[in-house]
Amino acid sequence: MMAVKLKANRRDNHTRSYLNELREEGIIPAIVYGNGKEPVSVAVDSIDLLKTVRDEGKNAVISLDITGDAVDVMLHDYQTDPLKDRILHADFFVVNMSEARTVEVPIQLEGDAPGSKEGGVLQQPLYDLEISAKPNDIPDHISVDVSKLEVGDSISVGDLPSNGTYEILTDADTTIATVTAPTAEIESDDTTTGDASDVEATEEGSKNDKEE
Repeated sequence: MMAVKLKANRRDNHTRSYLNELREEGIIPAIVYGNGKEPVSVAVDSIDLLKTVRDEGKNAVISLDITGDAVDVMLHDYQTDPLKDRILHADFFVVNMSEARTVEVPIQLEGDAPGSKEGGVLQQPLYDLEISAKPNDIPDHISVDVSKLEVGDSISVGDLPSNGTYEILTDADTTIATVTAPTAEIESDDTTTGDASDVEATEEGSKNDKEE
């Protein structure tokens, strides 16, 4: 797997006003660190970074070109501004391609569960799987086949087939997907049902009481 390329520029100005100015121009302040490297402050284009994460996934290995000096990194973390819906700062971790890293990988359910066609409800309690793998062996996602799930059946982490390229760290008993039984319909209490003669008798009684 080839690392996706992303350009970055070194930055020496760390004042808040300068960082805000960068953000207004669509540039994200970031830091590159880890693996024995001295931390380096950089700036990356927000559109390029978002496109990289969207197309390659959050665990992609990125060849970060820092003013002509390329280094393999992964996006370790980022801070966002929820009000303006933008990234405020990004952390890139320098990776050793021969060392395993612990990451979370999204789970994708595949197939149609027969139990769903019988009225059951397919539920997915777990959306990410924690694994340990070398950077180039980290999958974009992990597929889980639900095409054999009947009502009452479930798939746990321990049911997943073994894979030689990564180690699953999530507890084996954790449920990934299950088909629950359909919710029973609640019968409404019909207090108006009764024998017509009883109703007539009640009405007749009330009429006699009034006449008396």
